[in-house]
Amino acid sequence: MNRRYISILLFLSLISGCSRNALFTIKIADFGLKPGTGENAIPAIIKALKECKKHSASVLIFEKGRYDFMIDSTHNRIYYESNTTNDSPKNLAILIEECNGLTLDGGNSEFVFHGAIQPISVDHSARITIKNVNIDWDIPLTAQAKIIATSPKNIDLEIDTKQFPYEINEGKLIFTGENWKARPTGFMEYEANTHRIASGTGDNGCIRGDWSKFTEEELKPGIVRLNGPFTRTPAVGNYLILRHSKRDHAGIFILESSNVTLENVNLYHTAGLGILSQFTRNLNLRNVKVIPNNAKNRYLSGHDDGFHFSNCAGKISVTDCEFGGLMDDPINVHGTSVRIIEKTNDHQLKCRFMHEQSTGMTWGHPNDTIGFIEHKRMQTVSKKSLKRFEKITPEEFLVEFNDPLPTGIIVGDALENLSWSPELAIQNCIFGSCRARGLLVSTPRRVLIANNKFESSGSAILIAGDANGWYESGAVSDVTITNNLFKDGCMTSMYQFCEGIISIFPIIPEVDPLKPFHRNITIEHNTFNAFDFPVLYALSVCGLKFKNNRIIRSHQFEPFHERKHFLTFESCLNVEVNGNQFEGDVLAKDIRLEKMDKSQLNSDLKLLTKSFE
Repeated sequence: MNRRYISILLFLSLISGCSRNALFTIKIADFGLKPGTGENAIPAIIKALKECKKHSASVLIFEKGRYDFMIDSTHNRIYYESNTTNDSPKNLAILIEECNGLTLDGGNSEFVFHGAIQPISVDHSARITIKNVNIDWDIPLTAQAKIIATSPKNIDLEIDTKQFPYEINEGKLIFTGENWKARPTGFMEYEANTHRIASGTGDNGCIRGDWSKFTEEELKPGIVRLNGPFTRTPAVGNYLILRHSKRDHAGIFILESSNVTLENVNLYHTAGLGILSQFTRNLNLRNVKVIPNNAKNRYLSGHDDGFHFSNCAGKISVTDCEFGGLMDDPINVHGTSVRIIEKTNDHQLKCRFMHEQSTGMTWGHPNDTIGFIEHKRMQTVSKKSLKRFEKITPEEFLVEFNDPLPTGIIVGDALENLSWSPELAIQNCIFGSCRARGLLVSTPRRVLIANNKFESSGSAILIAGDANGWYESGAVSDVTITNNLFKDGCMTSMYQFCEGIISIFPIIPEVDPLKPFHRNITIEHNTFNAFDFPVLYALSVCGLKFKNNRIIRSHQFEPFHERKHFLTFESCLNVEVNGNQFEGDVLAKDIRLEKMDKSQLNSDLKLLTKSFE
């Protein structure tokens, strides 16, 4: 075969490959949808996505502007969404379903939603990119108000009635929206200048008293008085976030899909979790921000978590993202433990989803690897291959295995799906002040947390895992936390599991000191600006390193935490503490050991006081 013939074949092959991979461009304007008209964008988008599915690779382009999305009673799905109130069907706006090779390019447009609705859903799809989109509501499903006067008996609030319309009904403040009404159920106080949750408030409350006995009255339009008495009042000039409504719709819901990319997305508000990914493989989030819309003078952003990854697989990459003003944790990565309620035969179990907001999922697939957990000591005693998963009700299901069940497993023990656990890399992100913690990690695969900035109201990083409370599974086995900055805004308020700036706190009813739950956690080359005592608390870890970190004393806040030690290790094995540097009058440089022998600690004692217990 001569060279000329070979060259022709290569050229034709190249053309053919380019043709197969070329994006077919579709403009939303060709379906009659123009920006700024105020019309419901849903019908045109349904038609456009139908056209996109005809092509192996397509891009749907929006002309820059504002697009409005109103609830369409015919456009919905019954979805069981993890950590979400199971009200179905879910109202949908943009549904990308059974689609392969689609890019949705919003052109940096405003997508504005009305009522309780799910902006974007990706269902059983692959190779999906969503980019250049700003998601918001004119009337959010959370409210805020400026504090203009306080006394032990009264708190006066200034409310933007356009963004947060309300009524007073029989002495009770009721927020009203587009086909909904809701009374506040909780409060958060944000500082006007810093946009941080006020120190010492958090779940302890910024307004203390019996809310059920409070009454409200309108002094004039937009000015509402809360009548106490109160045992604590917020600061004048700060903002109250008044939480109401249910977490019933995610912002972006990704279900049983693969190779999904989100980039250049601003998620200013949601009706529930921000971006919920469930049983999805390979996710890439770049420059995605879940933050308040400063142009609207908002201190609130999302209704709950920012990014929530439930039972995902492959690799999750989160880069250059930012969080602030959330009513729950910015990132939560976990599996779902389920309880054994009956042995039906020697290959089959009847199980139950234990948390009311995590039911109805297709929890297992043929050949998935399932871990059997002895729930009291939280030890994985066996692993088996799944043959069949069968739903009985949204709460209960059957699982059948290829091999006989392991001996010793009893009713009350738990299962976790080990096949659906991801590798995780979180880099160059900003964790601003949000309710609760910053980053929650529960996955057995490799985790890298590097070059981030934390200013979380509670613990910056929580590594938990349990089969007894929240049933969020995933004992870690390879975690590196390096080159991060933990600012002095961390741990300024108390929330569940907040025992240090980094808190390693699995729920284990009967801890076995010789069989730790977590393994191989390295914390090195980080900077902690600590105003209080506890920097790290670790329960039940084997192979924990805290090395070459820099601890700088901050005086910005008053110490309050009950723990009065720099590092606390409980029931741990093989702990190393070396090379850490202290600057200023750091409150503590000591280590407390609980239920473990000091032979399990290798440390530079010149830097530590002898407070072993």
